[in-house]
Amino acid sequence: VRARGSDVAAGDLALAAGTVLGPAQLGLLAAIGRGTVTVRPRPRVVVLSTGSELVPPGTELAPGRIHDSNSYLLAACARDAGALAYRVGAVEDDAATLRATLEDQIVRADAIVTSGGVSVGAYDVVKAALTGLTGDEGRVEFRRLAMQPGKPQGFGRLGPGRIPLFALPGNPVSAYVSFEVFVRPALRAMMGLEPPERPVVRAECAEPVGPSPKGRRQYLRGRYADGRVTPVGGAGSHLVGALARADALIVVPEETTSVPAGAEVDVILLD
Repeated sequence: VRARGSDVAAGDLALAAGTVLGPAQLGLLAAIGRGTVTVRPRPRVVVLSTGSELVPPGTELAPGRIHDSNSYLLAACARDAGALAYRVGAVEDDAATLRATLEDQIVRADAIVTSGGVSVGAYDVVKAALTGLTGDEGRVEFRRLAMQPGKPQGFGRLGPGRIPLFALPGNPVSAYVSFEVFVRPALRAMMGLEPPERPVVRAECAEPVGPSPKGRRQYLRGRYADGRVTPVGGAGSHLVGALARADALIVVPEETTSVPAGAEVDVILLD
C-alpha cells in the first residue's frame, strides 16, 4: 500500500524545463500519466571532410595521401555534444561534387560541419563552392579570426530551410579546437542545454608557455589536475597525438606572448 501523493504530489514540479530525458525521467513521465511532452530533439549533424588526398583508415597509403581523421574526430565531437552524427565519406577537391554532396545531405541535417578547404590555397574547395550563394541557395561567409589554431573559418546557412553550416579548417587540431569554441556551444544551445560552453577554470601553469603570437588567442593542449595544468605537445595544428593525451585547453590571451611557470591561466576543461 502506497500513500497517494507520496512520490509526486498534485501541483509538484515533476521535471524542470531543460531536463535531459533519460530512462528515469521517461519512467516518471509515464508514471504520472503524461503520454506526450514537448521536447527539443537531438540535432542531426552531417559531418564531411574535403580533400582529394584523403583515404579511409585501414587503406594503404599511396604517396601524397593521408588518412581521413577529421570526419571521425568531428562526428565523435558531435555525439559527445549530444547530437546525432552522420559521417559522410571524404569529398574530393571539386566544387561541383561538393555542392552535389551538400544538396544530397541537407535533407537529413539540422546542421552541417565541414573540414578543410577554407583557407587561401589552390584547392580550397569549400570556399570556392560556397562563396557567392544567393537567395534560396543560402549564404556562407569566410573570415580569418584572431586565434591559433583555427584562423580560417566559415559560417552560414544553406537552402530554403537555412540550415547552419560550420566550415572548419582542415588541420585536425584546428578542426577540433574550432568545434569546441564555435560548434559545440551552438549545438548545445539548439538543444536548450545549459551551460552550452565547456567549464572554464583558473589554474597554475606548471611549465612556461611561449612564444605565443601577439594579436591571436592561442589554445594549447594540456593535462589538468588539482588546480594545475601541464602543457602537452607543441603548438602545431597537426599534432593529434598530443591532442589525444590532453583533457584541457590552455587559453593564452591575444596580448600575451609568453606565460611563465607558476602563472595563472584560463583552462577549458574537456573531460
